[in-house]
Amino acid sequence: MSWRNIRLIFHRETGDQLRDRRTLFMVVVLPLLLYPALGLGMLQMSLLFSEQPRTVVMLGADHLPEPPLLNETGNRIAEQWFTLPSDTETLNIVTDVDSTAADTIPAASAEATEDADNDNTDDAPDTEVPFPDAPGGVEVDKATVESVTDEVNEESQLQLLAAREIRTRLGQLAELRKKQATLPEDSQQAAEVVGEIDGLLGEISELFAASNIQVLIIIPEGFAEYMEAENERLVQRSGDGAIAPEDRLRPTIIRNSANEKSLIAYGRVREALDSWEQAILNQRLEMANLPADLTRPVDADRLDLAKEEELAANVWSRLFPAMLIIMAMTGAFHPAIDLGAGEKERGTMETLLISPALRSEIVIGKFLTVLLFSLVTAMLNLASMGMTGLHILNSAGGGSLQGLGDFSVPPVSQLMWVAVMAVPLASLFASLSLAFALFARSSKEGQYYLTPLLTVTLGLTVFCLSPAVEITPFYSLVPVMGPALLLKGLLLGETAASNLSWYLVPVLTTSLIYSGLGLYWAMDQFQREDVLFRESERFDLRLWVRHLFRDKEATPNFSEAVFCFVLVMLLQFAMLNVFSGALNSAPPGEQGMAMVKLLVIQQLAIIASPALFMGILLTTSLKKTFQFRWPKAKFWLLGLTLPMVLHPLAVELQQRLYWFFPKLPAHAQAALATLGDSSIPWYVILLAFALAPAICEELAFRGLIMSGFRRKGRDGLAIVFSGILFGVMHMIPQQVFNASLLGLVLGLLAVKSGSIFPAMLFHFVNNALGVLHGNYAAMRENSPLLQQTTIVSEFGVQYTGWVVLLALVIAIGLLTWLFRSEKYGEVEAPE
Repeated sequence: MSWRNIRLIFHRETGDQLRDRRTLFMVVVLPLLLYPALGLGMLQMSLLFSEQPRTVVMLGADHLPEPPLLNETGNRIAEQWFTLPSDTETLNIVTDVDSTAADTIPAASAEATEDADNDNTDDAPDTEVPFPDAPGGVEVDKATVESVTDEVNEESQLQLLAAREIRTRLGQLAELRKKQATLPEDSQQAAEVVGEIDGLLGEISELFAASNIQVLIIIPEGFAEYMEAENERLVQRSGDGAIAPEDRLRPTIIRNSANEKSLIAYGRVREALDSWEQAILNQRLEMANLPADLTRPVDADRLDLAKEEELAANVWSRLFPAMLIIMAMTGAFHPAIDLGAGEKERGTMETLLISPALRSEIVIGKFLTVLLFSLVTAMLNLASMGMTGLHILNSAGGGSLQGLGDFSVPPVSQLMWVAVMAVPLASLFASLSLAFALFARSSKEGQYYLTPLLTVTLGLTVFCLSPAVEITPFYSLVPVMGPALLLKGLLLGETAASNLSWYLVPVLTTSLIYSGLGLYWAMDQFQREDVLFRESERFDLRLWVRHLFRDKEATPNFSEAVFCFVLVMLLQFAMLNVFSGALNSAPPGEQGMAMVKLLVIQQLAIIASPALFMGILLTTSLKKTFQFRWPKAKFWLLGLTLPMVLHPLAVELQQRLYWFFPKLPAHAQAALATLGDSSIPWYVILLAFALAPAICEELAFRGLIMSGFRRKGRDGLAIVFSGILFGVMHMIPQQVFNASLLGLVLGLLAVKSGSIFPAMLFHFVNNALGVLHGNYAAMRENSPLLQQTTIVSEFGVQYTGWVVLLALVIAIGLLTWLFRSEKYGEVEAPE
């Protein structure tokens, strides 16, 4: 490999990208202009924006006790009851005080308020305002309405009329509920009352929706006198005249939580009422010569140790990782498509291929170009966004926000972490984007391939933003999440950085490994003529279906293998709630047997059936697809003995890595508990946990899926891919790791033996040993052999050191022999 050739390719591709004015504008100019323009627009909008006041109707305002809830004019809640006094302007209070003339008007719905407003003209011939949709259909004399518009406009008056109608219906509702309480629940009369209650609630809902009222407050008559009497009774310490809880007077607040306007208005009303109620309580305690903290018996002191720079760091720690991921991905997106699929469309790919540079050197040069643009895009966007945000905050409030601290520029040491973490993230996105772009036939197809990658990246970003998610040994090895969570922790301050510094090695190492795998995939794509020079094709569903069933081949192809895995995963996801509901509905004491039945159904219906149906419909040879060949005796023997040798190593590895993985979820713990359920026969447990998975999972993963991966003759990649997918299918992190390692051995055994049957035997013995190991604790008391070969630790039953060492030596010998053995049976080569 010549670095001179790589450098020449890098300079060529970088120069081509910089000569493209659109690329230069998107990478450099747009970040420097976009965020200041957006910030200026948002600042201007915030200066011009004023929230529209929400309508709150209050009936019985003259019955409110002291201190006054409303201001002097009566159309606003007093400023003293809000945390922010300006919030009083967001609520328009309509009361029935000084509008007693309206009491003579028949109550009616306000559902036709807009019609009434439209008809209120000088030349209108109508003299009545109809309410055709109101329950009961009431009509109101317009002349009567106009007689009370000295202090209240027509819309407010109609809202008061609707509010009074609602109050009347509420009174009827209270009477019906009292009547309901006296009737037997299963009587016919009780059912009729329930129907009347539902009808009344529907009418109240219709009236409230039509009235354009966001919140309705109904103060009961005599409420002020009632509160005064209660205060006096408390002062006298007298129990005479105590009122039953159901007979106490209390205001009623009506809102519609499904309506956004009503929800916002109710939130502010509740804040004011809570403050006002606390003032009344303090006044009552003072009158009774009781301490003001009587209602707070603990009244703990609260001390917040957060410094302003720490509060700001908390915000930066959530903002920078998210923006870095998104910008690094988008920065690699378009250059990769242009350097991959774009070269094919422009016809310049042949020029590169006839150059003295190796194809691997060409790919590395393109990768470095995409990496450069990804890094520049991410850093420029972060810098522009950060400076724009600081400038807006300085312009709006002196560089700080209440409760968030001083928003100054983060220290250089923290900004250095951003630059360090940008490299592995940009490398990963550059390699994957380039691989997908080289595989695509056209730029349009490349965008289709990269869009799901962007979607997955956004999902991981949202997950990392959760305050409850912190970096762990397991998360440090997950792509994207490792660098993002580590950066999130490092930006919290020097103390956090010192505690998390040891994560740098696994995060950077695994990120570079993932990037190397993506780059290797891109090189592999570039070596294949059928990928570089294939033309765009039009898709016809009828022709594709006809080809699928008419031109069958002996074994499935790569796409069909991937589709089978995706189908299995989708079915598992779709049936998750069904299985969970069936397990929860099982009678007490029968959950274990229900779990066993569900596991068998899952294996048969979700895992084995899709593979078998696809094999029957899409291939011509089930024998070749599922490797239904009779193997040699040595492979039978290996399938029997190898799992016994590997089991002590698997147990030791699992318990050694106990600290690494997250805690098992509840359903996994319930499944493990089933293994020790003495009420379930041992052969039923073996059927569910050993025999069914051994047959069904092998048919899917060492059968159809691995056969599809082997179509190109790459047995090694087929073993690795099928093993990884086999692990991913188990979903729980501990099982994903163990099953992936197990899948590699199973795949190697199936390829070397040319048969699926040794893999099934291996799978059965391995799972049966797992079931047996779950009962070791109870079996040790009566088994001298187990007492000599196992020990009990905090993690459960482990094998002794000499057993593990012996198993390791034998396993290395058997696996080496299997790896070097001659492959038996061939997979049909593609036509």
